[in-house]
Amino acid sequence: MESTATKLKPAQIKVSEMAEHLIGSEILKIGAEVNEKIRKGEKIYNFTVGDFDPVIFPLPGALKADIIDAYQHNQTNYPPSDGVLALRQAVAQYLSSTLELHYSPTDEIIIAGGARPIIYSAYRALVDPEDYVLYPVPSWNNNHYIHQMGAKPIKIETHPENSFMPSADDIKPYIGKVTLVSLCSPQNPTGTVFTREGLHSICQLILEENNRRAESGRKPVYLLYDQIYCQLSFNVKHYNPVTLFPEMRDYTIFVDGISKFLAATGVRVGWSMGHKKIIDSMKSIIGHVGAWAPKAEQVAVAQYLNNVSGVAKFLDSFKDSIFQRLEGFYEGFIKLKEEGFRVDAVKPQGAIYLTVNFDLSGMKTPKDDTLSDSKTIMRYLLDEAHVALVPFYAFDGSEESSWFRLSVGTSKVDEIPDVISRLRNALQQLKA
Repeated sequence: MESTATKLKPAQIKVSEMAEHLIGSEILKIGAEVNEKIRKGEKIYNFTVGDFDPVIFPLPGALKADIIDAYQHNQTNYPPSDGVLALRQAVAQYLSSTLELHYSPTDEIIIAGGARPIIYSAYRALVDPEDYVLYPVPSWNNNHYIHQMGAKPIKIETHPENSFMPSADDIKPYIGKVTLVSLCSPQNPTGTVFTREGLHSICQLILEENNRRAESGRKPVYLLYDQIYCQLSFNVKHYNPVTLFPEMRDYTIFVDGISKFLAATGVRVGWSMGHKKIIDSMKSIIGHVGAWAPKAEQVAVAQYLNNVSGVAKFLDSFKDSIFQRLEGFYEGFIKLKEEGFRVDAVKPQGAIYLTVNFDLSGMKTPKDDTLSDSKTIMRYLLDEAHVALVPFYAFDGSEESSWFRLSVGTSKVDEIPDVISRLRNALQQLKA
């Protein structure tokens, strides 16, 4: 008897429309290619991923000890869905003392497994399908979150003359139709920050729009404000919407955590502050996804943040190390520019990123290939200089852009001269 199995047609595997068209991270894709070259023995200076080499930038010793101690004391069961109370209390105190932000640890602060679940749950709590979300480009991952929500993007192209930060004038034509404005300062990928005047004007625009909407009962405009790098600001002051405008408290959802300012990207402890109703919704979403931070890490971070002087001591040294690298690369690029090469850089203001420019389109390589866009420029720098950077197209920018992100989290100070020398040699080989 013939088996019925032989009559079955090959399976046709289909996924949801959202998943079918969800694009993976361009940054991780570039990073994987670079790591494959390194695995094969090539010497590559890899400045792609916004992470830290833990050998160069280790976790604070006291925090590491606190994490180990928490595990040794069996802090391994489920944490509360909004986070361990001791950590919410420590975060509330830390925000109050360092950023003049005052939120209740009981119902206005939520803990999650890093900043990504915070951003996802904020999007999910506030944005309906077909809603408009406004964000600047280049920026990190907004396009992917918008796609997951089934929302509609409004992209604001930013420019070097404004430090790649959007202005109220940029946003004003669209403010009447948007549900969410997503901003970051210091910005990823540019490492630039909002001025007081710039952020003040945007907040004023949002408040004016929400006053109009209150009369009709429309959902207000919300501001998702990612300040995950705010403790890493250099020679500039970090501003936030709520300190500038107390009225923005009801409309602002913060993204924050330890990943960047404690070199703790893998520890996965992030937090958000906002209106109780929004935080409650985010708590439910994170709880269903199971995206909370591990309990032992939460207990340890609470203990560490309460050591205010210890945190300040670590941060002072850490910031000095980061800025030394940013400034070293910046000076190197300015030197190349002064030598007549078609490069430039934006003076570092914050985060772990330097924005650099390779205006090389139309130039020919020694193999007589034409550099036509950021992808071909990236490839040339990788193959000839053995320097790996991320072009702005990976942050939803144009492939025609000649701007790149250089991340210093894996760099050594004594290697900077060699990097600049390799770039100089590669640039010298190009023909107009």
